[in-house]
Amino acid sequence: MTNPLSVVIITKNEENYIEDAIKSAEFADEIIVLDSGSTDETCNIAKNFGVKLEKKEWLGFGAQKNYAVNLASFNWVFVLDADERISEKLKNEINTVLEIPRYNGYHIPRLNWFFGKSIKTCGLYPDFSIRLFNKNKGRFSDVSVHESVILEGKAGKLKNHMNHLAYENVEEFIEKQKYYAKLSKKKKNFLKAMLGPCWTFFKIYILKRGFIEGWRGLVIAKIYSKYTFWKYIKKS
Repeated sequence: MTNPLSVVIITKNEENYIEDAIKSAEFADEIIVLDSGSTDETCNIAKNFGVKLEKKEWLGFGAQKNYAVNLASFNWVFVLDADERISEKLKNEINTVLEIPRYNGYHIPRLNWFFGKSIKTCGLYPDFSIRLFNKNKGRFSDVSVHESVILEGKAGKLKNHMNHLAYENVEEFIEKQKYYAKLSKKKKNFLKAMLGPCWTFFKIYILKRGFIEGWRGLVIAKIYSKYTFWKYIKKS
């Protein structure tokens, strides 16, 4: 018998994404949407699918996800972002793994989509992170951005990826990186702000073969380089 699964999704103004996220998770025994003040149709769309909808003021990425996980009725949870989709192959693999879990959690590969195309270079694939785990054995780090699951014991790895609709256009990409830079806890460091972007660009575009992606690879390398600069210089 397969262990029951709760899928949790945190949202704010995700009306363009939440429907497909929920549809990809309908194989789960429970879907929880935790909203932090949407002013669009996100909550109404979620209600139409009969999910468990809860609301909580924004606590920061790590704390918000921990709050959402604690709402789950079952021990095993899958944390899904609104712009992510669980593929059919991944769904089947999750169901198989949950029959007799060998680990307390599992790294899930993620295929990122930038400007309408999937990207397998630039160091962006397989982009593993723990998303499937026993909530009694793991929790998210309590940080404002770039949170990750801290797990008791070793984590396994699944083979099939989920899809991440990262950025639809360049402007959205730039604005999100500026936002992440403001949330970063990095201390101001002029030397790193000057040298870091050069290394970031070289690593992504050359070492990680971003040049294979054409103009997308160039843009990705340039914007992540700017992010490296912003997080050491641009502080709110």
